[in-house]
Amino acid sequence: MEKSLQLLDIVALLSELPDEKLSIGQVGTIVEELADNVYEVEFADSKGRTLTTCAVEAKDLLKLTHELAV
Repeated sequence: MEKSLQLLDIVALLSELPDEKLSIGQVGTIVEELADNVYEVEFADSKGRTLTTCAVEAKDLLKLTHELAV
């Protein structure tokens, strides 16, 4: 079975991360797989400047896509 999340996937947060000052819906990019179902995600602003990078569990991420499901 193929993993649902992969390196460089664009994701959105499904839960708040108050310690990182991130709220639900914040968009980021997976930059590393740290463990099973735990990813290092880089969150950036609309100009591409990094806001923070932190570990996030897969259950707290929604993979975003631009393609139609086939």
